[in-house]
Amino acid sequence: MKITKAEVDAVALLARLELTPEETETFTGQMDAILAYVEKLNELDTSGIVPTSHAVPVENAFRDDEVRPSIGVENALANAPDRVEGFFRVPKVIE
Repeated sequence: MKITKAEVDAVALLARLELTPEETETFTGQMDAILAYVEKLNELDTSGIVPTSHAVPVENAFRDDEVRPSIGVENALANAPDRVEGFFRVPKVIE
């Protein structure tokens, strides 16, 4: 599969990149090499391969939810640099 300079320019436009003619030439060659490699991979028989999203099995590492007593407002605010009426006071970020 060959990629043209026009296709590289179209991709650059979608990515909001302004390429020089030299960069377009370089990327055309590089993208063509990438597509040639992918095309070569498509020649492999993968009919017996199970699709995976991870190289190794992934298991859920979460623990079961269980009710526990909270640490309380005073302990939670013990090291707060600024608090008011049982809440953290933070700087205003939206005007």
